[in-house]
Amino acid sequence: MTTAPGRDRVLAAATRLFAAHGYDGTSTRQIAEAAGLNIATVAYHAGGKRELYLAVMERAHQAERDAVEAAVAEFTPDAAGVHRLLDRYVDFCAAHPEIPALWMHRWLSDAADIAGLEERYARPLLDRIAGTVRAVAPPGVDAGYAVMTVVWCTHGFGQGGVLDAAGARRSLADDAETARFRAHLHQLIGRLLCI
Repeated sequence: MTTAPGRDRVLAAATRLFAAHGYDGTSTRQIAEAAGLNIATVAYHAGGKRELYLAVMERAHQAERDAVEAAVAEFTPDAAGVHRLLDRYVDFCAAHPEIPALWMHRWLSDAADIAGLEERYARPLLDRIAGTVRAVAPPGVDAGYAVMTVVWCTHGFGQGGVLDAAGARRSLADDAETARFRAHLHQLIGRLLCI
């Protein structure tokens, strides 16, 4: 019988490594070492690399889905509601940087042999948010692309950041730069949606 603490330990190590190096750049041996276990114990608790990846992506989806549902529940169809929705997403990405990192690896063709995760996990959430934003989008504005613009920008900023005057990278880990980024997104989406 698999114990939850052992499985959680393996999944936590796998999440860190898949987020840092991608599925293709991570081995089961690396996951075992990061978890402080041998490969047989990892397999006992969580299966092989593919099963680990699927479990990591399922957990990431659950966390993201919960955040989206909470943000949509407090949405109001006005500028304040749109900005609050945007802020909740930025906050989520700052609190869980591994999740945007996992998706960015997939965008770059990582784990290409594991199909269907976008349709199963990403598409329903994007459609949910786009449907919400559609309530305030003027005619002719593609709400899906408006939502994806926020996702692309937030993931890129969170993973790559921006260079400051001294050449240092600043991203979601930097509160002042995140405030600047957030203000930029508010302005960008405000202009796009005419709010």
